[in-house]
Amino acid sequence: MGSPRLPRPRTIRGRDTLITVVAATLIFTVLAIGADVIVRSRESDFAFTRTEVATRRVSAAVRQGEVQNPLPEGPYGVRLLQVVDADRHVVTASRDAAGRPPISTVVPPPENRLKRLYACPAHGGGCLTVVAVRASVAPDSPVVYGARPVPPMLAGPYIELILAVCALFLVAVTTWAAWQIVGRTLRPVGEVRGRLAEIGITDLSRRVPEPSGEDEVAQLARTANVTLDRLERSVRLQQQFASDAAHELRTPIAALRLNLEEIALHPDDAEVGPAARAAIRAADRLESIVADLLLLAQIGTAAETPEDLDFTGLVSGELRVRGPAPGGPDGRPPIAVNADLAPGLHCRGVRAQLERLVDNLLDNALHYAATTVDVHLESRSGDAVLTIGNDGPQIPRADRERVFERFARLDTARSRDAGGTGLGLAIAREIANAHRGSIAVDDGAPGTRFILRLPLVTEPTAARRNPDG
Repeated sequence: MGSPRLPRPRTIRGRDTLITVVAATLIFTVLAIGADVIVRSRESDFAFTRTEVATRRVSAAVRQGEVQNPLPEGPYGVRLLQVVDADRHVVTASRDAAGRPPISTVVPPPENRLKRLYACPAHGGGCLTVVAVRASVAPDSPVVYGARPVPPMLAGPYIELILAVCALFLVAVTTWAAWQIVGRTLRPVGEVRGRLAEIGITDLSRRVPEPSGEDEVAQLARTANVTLDRLERSVRLQQQFASDAAHELRTPIAALRLNLEEIALHPDDAEVGPAARAAIRAADRLESIVADLLLLAQIGTAAETPEDLDFTGLVSGELRVRGPAPGGPDGRPPIAVNADLAPGLHCRGVRAQLERLVDNLLDNALHYAATTVDVHLESRSGDAVLTIGNDGPQIPRADRERVFERFARLDTARSRDAGGTGLGLAIAREIANAHRGSIAVDDGAPGTRFILRLPLVTEPTAARRNPDG
């Protein structure tokens, strides 16, 4: 069974403050230890230096034969002075050291005539800072001892206590400062979190406060607002789409219900056949709308894998499948379709979606053309540019983006027939966007032109895999 884990702070503020406390404790501990070593070393050196000055004076007097008895008190308060002969007898001493045994048993050798040491006499009185000086290099040279009490600063753990109190105070100040600074830094995050918690799906117009600056918190707030903008726009589009879809589905459903009721009321009537056919047409329209809605939901997903396509061949194939364009139901003459396709243009995409895109643009052009549809494909600035124009009515500039909206209705001159779903151009725009392309509307001469741009693939995959063809 493992040892229990220590609880960790749950908040960023708590974790950052804890890290700061640990780091500050380590740093100030190291600094306190270093300061303790330095202070003790300097105090000790200062005490030994003063004792050494007094001891050397007595040693010089011994060498000159001018020793006094008793020895006078030395400078800097050095009151314990003794001259001890080679037989370890005290020859002379200061008044405070008279009658005492030798201060120390340490005898400096001739090659190193001075020794510094601490001594704690058995008779009590506290420890001493002792300096022993050999008067000469002679074997029977006397030794002069000078001593003074160890300074109070060095006698106990006073330095350590002072440094510990200072270190604890600094750690406490650092902890408080870290808590305040981290809290102030994270305050905008709390405001963003609180505002996000208040925003509901029924009201996406509210935004989080954006702090000034370019730090991570400001970037987070801006990103949150951009995300809210997208979410609000998406929800608004979904609501509009649901409203439009319900409105568009109501008509064919009502027609289907009416025709089915007619059949149910008059099963043997001669009008049952037309009513049944009308019901089938309404059901077909419902099926078309549902299929287009499903396609819109699938565009841009990973359901199908893109491939390198011969876009020239794709457009040519769509034109070939259609064959000659018939005339209109109102007695219009057949529509002439003129094609000018640059060869060998390749694009990357989902074949079924690009075929649907071209098919929808051709359907739109044929529906509104008076006599002619022009299809032109060329390479321009790294794009395959497909222009499909018709000589029908022009689209006002104010409506050139609206035509790509789902279930959009313009004036009666360009209103769709009863068989359309109102989603053809919306599907075309979504497919183009999913393939990193674009669709724009422009005036023709006469009529209207739809201009599709798709990125070119300079080297088709097949050519790269099999250079020899």
